Amino acid sequence: MLSAIAIAFVMASVAGMALMPMWKKNHVDQAYDIAISVVRTYRNLAISQGKRYIITVTQPRTMTVQYWGVAVPPNPAPAPVTVSTYTLPMDVQFLTQAGFPNPGPDGFGTTYFAFNACAVVAGGNPCVIFYPDGSAQDDQGNFNNGVVYISRPADVYSARAIDVWGTTGRVRGWRLYNVSGTNTWEQQ
Repeated sequence: MLSAIAIAFVMASVAGMALMPMWKKNHVDQAYDIAISVVRTYRNLAISQGKRYIITVTQPRTMTVQYWGVAVPPNPAPAPVTVSTYTLPMDVQFLTQAGFPNPGPDGFGTTYFAFNACAVVAGGNPCVIFYPDGSAQDDQGNFNNGVVYISRPADVYSARAIDVWGTTGRVRGWRLYNVSGTNTWEQQ
């Protein structure tokens, strides 16, 4: 009886170790899916509802969406209202790592959330504001191209990136691969 239990535990341990890489990849995929769907959803809502939505990212794992009322930039009144907060899985973060190509996807920055700072609505932190015309701007009305990086710490090839083009608000997803010894962002 004890031998059967010991064999069962050994088999369960081996199966758990074999499935660990799949679980880790699943967490990164889940984080990427959350982030890109938030960006795309609130860009589309800005267009369809004729409103402005602000997206900010706070390291290590938080993405916040706010609605900004009728004020014309850079007037902050009325203040933005938080719509929702999204959190990535515990083992995945918004971050950049050594080994990321510089510049990043589409030639954008290499900080974890490479967008212009929004002094009025985000307290000087980087943000992207989607306007009713679909464009991505900062709180001064300047077009705001940028990128956000998602990765598991110390695992450079788990990295994903999402970039936004300011003038059109186009959103694209990327994944980091090693191509013939060179780290390369490839569009998803």
